Amino acid sequence: MNQVIPFHAIAWNSVQATEHPGDQGVAYWRTLNFPNLRLRVVEYSPGYLANHWCTKGHVLYVLEGEIITELKSGERVVLREGMSYQVSDDVSAHRSYSEKGARLFIVDGDFLKISTTQHTKGVWM
Repeated sequence: MNQVIPFHAIAWNSVQATEHPGDQGVAYWRTLNFPNLRLRVVEYSPGYLANHWCTKGHVLYVLEGEIITELKSGERVVLREGMSYQVSDDVSAHRSYSEKGARLFIVDGDFLKISTTQHTKGVWM
């Protein structure tokens, strides 16, 4: 069931950051939760490497910096400022690395759960 989210502006700098250590470095998440939807501004410290393979779906947009997203299949994708990726839940396990640090906007929620329909993979540039 869809939930109504009323209009409101977000001053992200006023949202308290939580610290999430990686295998290397740290990620700081500023998170807002709504019914079936999570919005985050995430900052990776220089040298950040995620400490797990993530299977959750995301819509991720690079606000600043650069990340390398590694898929468990071994494929690596470089995302620079102004680029994004999107993936559904349980489709492609992934983790991120950032040599010099990065700032991201990430959306996740129930709309990313997979259905029985087929999915396709690609890079649009």
